[in-house]
Amino acid sequence: MEFHDIQHQSIPLDEEFFFKLPKTDLHVHLDGSLRLKTILALAEQQKVDLGTDTEDGLIELIGPGKHHASLHDYLQGFEITLKVMQTEEALYRTAFELAEDAAKENIRYMEVRYSPILHTREKLSLAAILEAVLAGLRDAEKAFGIRSGVIVCGIRNISPAVSLRLAELAAAFKNRGVVGFDLAGAEYNNPAKDHLDAFTLILSNNVNVTIHAGEAYGPDSIHQAVHYCGAHRIGHGTRLRENGDLLNYINDHRIPLEVCLSSNVQTSTVADLDNHPFKFYLDLGLRVTLNTDNRLITNTTMTKEYMLAHQHFDFLPCDIIDIAIHGAKSTFMPYDLKKQFIREIKSEVKQMLLDQAQKRQV
Repeated sequence: MEFHDIQHQSIPLDEEFFFKLPKTDLHVHLDGSLRLKTILALAEQQKVDLGTDTEDGLIELIGPGKHHASLHDYLQGFEITLKVMQTEEALYRTAFELAEDAAKENIRYMEVRYSPILHTREKLSLAAILEAVLAGLRDAEKAFGIRSGVIVCGIRNISPAVSLRLAELAAAFKNRGVVGFDLAGAEYNNPAKDHLDAFTLILSNNVNVTIHAGEAYGPDSIHQAVHYCGAHRIGHGTRLRENGDLLNYINDHRIPLEVCLSSNVQTSTVADLDNHPFKFYLDLGLRVTLNTDNRLITNTTMTKEYMLAHQHFDFLPCDIIDIAIHGAKSTFMPYDLKKQFIREIKSEVKQMLLDQAQKRQV
């Protein structure tokens, strides 16, 4: 049996299949992806008052997987996690554990994003904050084999001068573990073009750019990300469908979209999955990737995101292999490494789908 014989057949796939599937996660926030047990342990070590000392209490405060009225409401959970992420030890541990958790579900490559400026409450330097996370990810690669990189985030609703400082930091750590620069935070009334100095510096240093855009604001936000700030990828891009001309530009220039299905529902970016444009984008040929956004706040994993997409959009084998390859193609890896990575992912996913089809025939 060849792959072309099954690629348009409907094959029942279970959670175990997607757990074993080789995956990427290109849009995952460090401060939204802690273990509940770790939050409690760090709070006890650091004598930080969270308002609770139990996992059930944390769940009540953070609301993992809860539906929120807006992105602003969704982001409130980060106030809890950030309280315990103000030391080098905590940053190292949370980075290491995130990579460990990802490796357990066969995520082969991950790009972890966070904003060092949010971890300076105890007067740590930006360099120390970044080095602690990079050390955690390096040690996780040695222990579990998962490759990763860091994306430094500027914040839309913090001064553009701070974004410039963070851009300088990202440029200084290029080729030392930092693979890109992002602009996160509330889109409304905080246009990306206000942070143009940061992106001018980033692009002049040949650093990759991804920008949160089209999540809580319309396609003009995506336009600014691409045409003002030189974005190579778009975080979310959910509202791109509102401008067909821009959509075709994004498609023609193969600018990937970092789609986060569960998160988009929980932030009320879309009312429900029936209203999500993911399958529409995929059918049009856009380079769409699947991602977690926040493993804790969203209460998800890459396995869950694939399973959710498969069940809701009735994916065929050709869809699954397209998404897996889109993820590999969209990484900020150097080209020579990326070529080999794409070949590995394509070969493994095809073989898994063939094996699944053969099981069904037996």
